[in-house]
Amino acid sequence: MPNAIPRPPAPVNEPVLSYAPGSAERVTLEAELARQAAEVLEIPCIINGEEVWTGNVVEQVMPHNHGHVLAKVHLAGKAEVQRGIDAALASHDAWSSMPWAARAAVFLKAGELLAGPRRAEINASTMLNQSKTMHQAEIDSACELIDFWRFNAMYARDIYEDQQPPVSPSSMWNQVEVRPLEGFVFAVTPFNFTSIAANLPSAPALMGNTCVWKPSRNSYVSNYRILRVMMDAGLPPGVINFLPGPASVVGDTCLASPALAGIHFTGSTGVFRQLWQEVGQRIASYRSYPRIVGETGGKDFILAHPDCDSDALLVALLRGAFEFQGQKCSAASRAYVPASVWSAIRDAYVAEVNRIVVGDVTQPGVYMGAVIDQKAFASITGAIQRAADDDGCEIVTGGSWDDSTGWFIQPTTIVCSDPMYETMQVELFGPVLSIHVYDDADFERMIGVVDSTSEYALTGSIFATDRRHVETAMAGLRYAAGNFYINDKPTGAVVGQQPFGGARGSGTNDKAGSPLNLLRWVSPRSIKETFAPPTDWTYPFLG
Repeated sequence: MPNAIPRPPAPVNEPVLSYAPGSAERVTLEAELARQAAEVLEIPCIINGEEVWTGNVVEQVMPHNHGHVLAKVHLAGKAEVQRGIDAALASHDAWSSMPWAARAAVFLKAGELLAGPRRAEINASTMLNQSKTMHQAEIDSACELIDFWRFNAMYARDIYEDQQPPVSPSSMWNQVEVRPLEGFVFAVTPFNFTSIAANLPSAPALMGNTCVWKPSRNSYVSNYRILRVMMDAGLPPGVINFLPGPASVVGDTCLASPALAGIHFTGSTGVFRQLWQEVGQRIASYRSYPRIVGETGGKDFILAHPDCDSDALLVALLRGAFEFQGQKCSAASRAYVPASVWSAIRDAYVAEVNRIVVGDVTQPGVYMGAVIDQKAFASITGAIQRAADDDGCEIVTGGSWDDSTGWFIQPTTIVCSDPMYETMQVELFGPVLSIHVYDDADFERMIGVVDSTSEYALTGSIFATDRRHVETAMAGLRYAAGNFYINDKPTGAVVGQQPFGGARGSGTNDKAGSPLNLLRWVSPRSIKETFAPPTDWTYPFLG
């Protein structure tokens, strides 16, 4: 390792553009939306930097206009996945031996492309592919991803610097080499955040690993376009291989490979557990123990104390539950509100939620788009209907839906008399907020209810003015959330400010957006060089 560790540009969080009517960024974005909507993109697999057209094609549609085909996607079969694995392994030596600063430069350049000439392209693709508003797309597919690439470069630099042992006696030289993992990393990415989809293969790649990337079946368009940004920034062939396809093909082939070195996953808890189980069953077949990093489900909470700021609580409930149709693993999906506070805010809350416009995200004034697909639509509406049929539940907003044009569900609020009712426990991943109204005197008891209701522990928040109540909740909910918010909604973690991840059923809590995540993708080697080796095997005690 060289003595001087190169220092990348000091990272700053990318400013969020406003997209106010008539603004330059809005005009550019609207033109790009029209351009992309007018074409049908054909998406290949990308293996060793080459386009591979398999002929096994599926269509990608807009969730808010499911009759509109955005792309035709060529799915990988077992042979293509194996070619992707082989390409990743073949490129490993050259990529991993490249100076880390050179690798970082690729992603820093990608960040600048995304911040500038490619911003509208990626935001528009995210809006059309995943039914995000321009604001939600901006903070996800532009700002957060730019932040990942900028801050990860700094974190990588710190890792390479900090691994050096502080002391070497005069007779020897002790060093630590920070190596990538041996083999390939399998990145399995979600539909809901383009930034996460790109970070999952690029974070291990920054540390010298090579990857096979299985994108979500519901975000092929935006994910393909962001891979093209990385390639245009100088990413060498074979470092990240793009393999759209079913889990039964892509996942099974990757997990069967003895060269599997790690899994970087964001998705459902059930799928993650299945992957972990399959790795465990095959553990003797792998060359090394695969690193398994996952961020999974959530049933995220807001707990309010009777002395809270009720206006702030109202905004947190609305924004936390209904932005991006509740399709965030951090979305507020259960809330515990004191009776006095609920009686004070109920009418205003209902009125504000009823102002939310649901529709085509490319149209002015739309706050919520469609849920991602028919399967999600059926699951969410089924839960709402069961609540409507239950005497212990009262639907106070929404409760209706329409899938004739897009998979639209109105923002739904269910007041549940039973804090253990289904929608208080089960992750729905949609625009549904369940509220339990409790007696004001039961705040401390509610802390235990919040902690024990759900298997998840991703995000949560406390609303209280008196600091004593904040501290009581902090202590009682210490393990209930990996990201905990005080007087704020439980969503919106920012890279470099709030490293993100949860435990229990929510994942391994390896904190994307921090050095902790990057450390999982390296395998240090300690090196001892002796300058005065002994020449006599005996010890003094032998006499």
